[in-house]
Amino acid sequence: MKSTFKIISLLAGITLVLSSCGGKKTDDAQEEKTSIVKVQKLEKTTVARDLTFSTVLQAYDKVAIAPTIPGRIDKILTPVGTSVSAGQLLVQMDKANYDQAKVAFDNLAVDYDRVSKLNASDNISKQQYDQVKASYEATKTKVKDLEANTFVKAPFAGVIEAKNYENGELYNGAIPILSLVQLKTLKAFVSIPETYFPQVKKGTNISIKSDIYPNQNFKGEVEIVYPTIDAGTHTFQVQVKIPNASETLRPGMYATAAISLGQVQTLLVPYQAVLKLQGANDRYIFINNGGKAKRVSVKLGQRFDDQTEIISTEVKEGTEIVVVGQARLIDGEKLNIQK
Repeated sequence: MKSTFKIISLLAGITLVLSSCGGKKTDDAQEEKTSIVKVQKLEKTTVARDLTFSTVLQAYDKVAIAPTIPGRIDKILTPVGTSVSAGQLLVQMDKANYDQAKVAFDNLAVDYDRVSKLNASDNISKQQYDQVKASYEATKTKVKDLEANTFVKAPFAGVIEAKNYENGELYNGAIPILSLVQLKTLKAFVSIPETYFPQVKKGTNISIKSDIYPNQNFKGEVEIVYPTIDAGTHTFQVQVKIPNASETLRPGMYATAAISLGQVQTLLVPYQAVLKLQGANDRYIFINNGGKAKRVSVKLGQRFDDQTEIISTEVKEGTEIVVVGQARLIDGEKLNIQK
């Protein structure tokens, strides 16, 4: 009996010890869920909304100089680098087909003039008149088409960029004979974060700079604001028109396009306080939510040295953001805020 009592007492003691150890382990686990952090209260800051983007300059207009009808090239009148005016003759093709059609048209013109007079005096049947007129109009259209394809002219003023054939070669339609570009005006395409879509309008001034001319600023303006947002990059595109009367800038040059949207008030945080979701481009921060960490998704705006603008409907002036210790936090974790 005494032995049984001793065994029961011993088991009770072991249970008490185990309970004590288990309680301590639970307390330790709870302590591990509390992270030491530092926070910063958000305040609005006035900044200059100046956005800068990289781009590549392009010719405002570029056209392939090529007839629509294959044939032998008689003369190429403008070598590469030549400045040409609108309507200037650039290429002359073999004239045989054109000359033949022109002779036929001249003969038909005489016939048409004669039957027109007869028709006016009712001395010819309507059918005869209509036949001659139809033949005349068809030949006139053919001659006009052959003329445009035999004497190929510049549709606008520009510079010959490329030459792909020589005199006497057969043009087969695979590649153009010449390439004409406009240099007096250039264009550039710029992708801008969707955040600024309401602020960028047609006519917005753009400053263009090239590393080739570091001390010069070139003026441009937004000509087209494309109406959709790219779902992958969350940007929208604008086309910038750049006057280039001196032809200082050239197509293909790298450039920066700067847009000034004036003074704005915004929320700035230390750049390192913003975390990036692994495997994605999503950004987030942790804020103090009643003593616990709350993960909040944000979008990045403009960067100012070691500070960056954040945009989110869940943060505002006065919100406390975790700026030290945020990398190891999990959502809902208790915060031990240090001063």
